[in-house]
Amino acid sequence: MSASGGGDPRIFNIRQAALGAAAAGRLDEAARLWDQLLRLFPNHPEALHFMAQRALQKGDAKTARGLLETAVRAAPRDPVLHLALAYACRVLGDDGAEMEALTGALIADPYCYPALLAKAAAFSRHGLKRQAARLYKDALAIVPPDERLSPQLREEVAVARAAVRANMESLDSFLANRLGALNERFSAAQTARVLEAKEAMIGRTRIYASEASLYRVPGLPAVPFFDRSFFPWMEALEAQTDIIRDELVALLDTRGDDFAPYLNYPAGAPLEQWKELNRSPRWTTLYLFKDGAPVEEHCALCPLTAAALDQVPLAVIPGAEPTAMFSALEPHTTIPAHTGITNARAVVHLPLILPGDCRFRVGNETRPWKMGEAWAFDDSIEHEAVNGSGERRVILIFNVWNPYLSEVERDYAAALISGYYAYLAEEGA
Repeated sequence: MSASGGGDPRIFNIRQAALGAAAAGRLDEAARLWDQLLRLFPNHPEALHFMAQRALQKGDAKTARGLLETAVRAAPRDPVLHLALAYACRVLGDDGAEMEALTGALIADPYCYPALLAKAAAFSRHGLKRQAARLYKDALAIVPPDERLSPQLREEVAVARAAVRANMESLDSFLANRLGALNERFSAAQTARVLEAKEAMIGRTRIYASEASLYRVPGLPAVPFFDRSFFPWMEALEAQTDIIRDELVALLDTRGDDFAPYLNYPAGAPLEQWKELNRSPRWTTLYLFKDGAPVEEHCALCPLTAAALDQVPLAVIPGAEPTAMFSALEPHTTIPAHTGITNARAVVHLPLILPGDCRFRVGNETRPWKMGEAWAFDDSIEHEAVNGSGERRVILIFNVWNPYLSEVERDYAAALISGYYAYLAEEGA
């Protein structure tokens, strides 16, 4: 809130003294000082605001309203003054003036979330629950975290969240009635995409798209889990689950120390969601193929697994692919939501050691792993893994090409990604 009164040193000195008295809790002294300032400069917005707050505390909303109307005329771009005026009007029961003042606050600052919350509450009091929910949703999109809010604003935000949730359920029920006849005519498979869009429209979920961090091919379908029909070799791989698992168990018994933390960021790197798992034994891997070449020692220890991978059309990118590994996730460990470097590939999981409560989310779809069942997913879509059990979970992971890429596109993707890493390697990166 800007001070007024030009460069008059008397006004500056009185203002500073009034602010100091208020900060120290000497409110009567502050009121005398602000009143003194108003005698020198009757339109001083800070003084008017303080005196209006004092009037409200004494139950004199009419006087407060008059003071605040003067303040708003003096400083029309200050949303705090409009917001205070709206409150005084509400106390007086003047609904129209309250809404006008709240609109004024949002004209002054469209991102004034207290004004959005107050205007939504006003709609709600008048039975306009749906309009209120729309404004509450706008406010929740910009409101700071709860720990940065005053107790009163935290309560208002809690009301906003509850209103948005209630409206979401009400809208969902309304739409269900409208879709009833259509749902009877078509299968879940036929309607999956449009109903997922409905879930996003009502606010229950969001639409996930490819967020590849390095190389994103435009125009590819953002499919969380690919249809198995794209991978005719998958059934033969699944048939070898027990053989691969036996080699894994023997490897864990004799070479368990070869499993190393999957993440190994250097000191000083911005870790963000990886802080807990960087260099951690809670998520470890043992590579069979790495940086485009077999790890001969490990392949020799798992010859049947290596032979099974030879029957799979692994993605080939010089210096980068194939990649294949055993991935171990310790009990009660979550790999946080993240995205991969490219949507040009599909990542395949084959579970090998699978205790209870192990699940995997890609976009809006969450699946439990099942022994003997592989899947392929687009890891450029946000995904996370959870081992909620009390035992280690281990899967085989490897990369193949995204089935929607043409042969020409695969060749170009391989050349470009390989070239990117070669470019960095020239300076030792």
